[in-house]
Amino acid sequence: MTIKYLHTMVRVLDLEASMAFYRLLGLEQTRRYDNDQGRFSLVFMAPPGQPECPVELTWNWDGDDGLPSDSRHFGHLAYEVDDIYATCQHLIDNGVTLNRPPRDGRMAFVRSPDNVSIELLQKGEAKTPVEPWTSLPNIGHW
Repeated sequence: MTIKYLHTMVRVLDLEASMAFYRLLGLEQTRRYDNDQGRFSLVFMAPPGQPECPVELTWNWDGDDGLPSDSRHFGHLAYEVDDIYATCQHLIDNGVTLNRPPRDGRMAFVRSPDNVSIELLQKGEAKTPVEPWTSLPNIGHW
C-alpha cells in the first residue's frame, strides 16, 4: 500500500480576505476551480516551488452555516520560515495578531480570517530569544 499527501482543505467565509492572508504568509495560488452549478470555489495555495504542499481554500458562494464556530476540527497548518522574527514582524505590520509570539525563537501561532490556526516554525535551530518577542503575551488561543 502507498499513500501520497495531496492537500489540506479549510472552509473560508471570505475568499478574498483568506487569500490575502495566505499571500502574507508567502503562499501563491497554484490553481483555482469555480463551479457555477455547485456554487463553490476551490483555490489552492502553496509555498513558492512547492505545489505539492497546498492548502485548499473552499468557499461556498451562498455561505456556510455548517462551519464550526472555531474551525478547530482539524488542528493547524504548519509552515517553516527562514526568519521567525522577520515573518512575525511582517504579519504584525499587516494587521495580523500573533496569538503565540515566538518567545523561544522557534515557534509562533497566528489565525487566518476564518480562525484557522497556523503554526510558524523557525528553519533549523531556534533563534536566540530577544526582545520584544520574549515579553509579548499570548493573545487568545491557538
